[in-house]
Amino acid sequence: MKEQKGAGRMWHLYKMGGITPAIASMLGSQNAQQMAFIRSMAKEQRKKSTLDIPLRELEIIVFDLETTGFYPYNGDEIISFGAVLVKGDEIFEDVSFYSLVNPKRRIPMHITQLTGITNEMVEGAPDLMQVLHDFMEFVGRRILLAHGSGHDKQFLNAALWRTSKVNLTHRLLDTMMVAKWLEPKRPDGYGLDELLESANIPIADRHHALKDSIMTAKLWMAYLKKIQERNIVTLDDLYAYLSK
Repeated sequence: MKEQKGAGRMWHLYKMGGITPAIASMLGSQNAQQMAFIRSMAKEQRKKSTLDIPLRELEIIVFDLETTGFYPYNGDEIISFGAVLVKGDEIFEDVSFYSLVNPKRRIPMHITQLTGITNEMVEGAPDLMQVLHDFMEFVGRRILLAHGSGHDKQFLNAALWRTSKVNLTHRLLDTMMVAKWLEPKRPDGYGLDELLESANIPIADRHHALKDSIMTAKLWMAYLKKIQERNIVTLDDLYAYLSK
């Protein structure tokens, strides 16, 4: 009876995420389920169009990652995820996500000094597969937004591919790109600190993934007002202007 239940579960995982019983057996039941969920979400995300949704109604997950360095394909790892929900022009700080990740390698001293995350703090943290699954479950089918998203996207893509053999299929906005479009001749640059200061947004606990996400969300709120003043209504409209 147990064997029949096990076979049925593996068939269900195969249908959800396209993984074989052999892979499921190798990964273990929990990891196989997490992998199947991530693969299923990536597949479903491709079917969903958010381009025609008005920006005032758009649900966005603003996120940030802290990492051991800059090179996910050369040994660097994610050490924390942070994210917060934005609906239209409102930030829901009570709907947030934060988790440390056990990188299974030493955190360099300069990263500890920057982020406050020590090797002792991550020693008992969940592994990447678990946190990635929980993060993607939190994100759902919403739009993603980050500041200077190239770094975060690179690490997120590397994590998705390594754990589940899929690439990120969610649409992604970048407050740095928006800032460059709105203020093309800024003399002070487009770093998060400079833009927060320019927008009169208090800066606190920088390089904490959740705190950075909330500050970035507040920056997006400031930009959203300017975007709407230019009669840009939908995500499709915004993408069209950002691509020019």
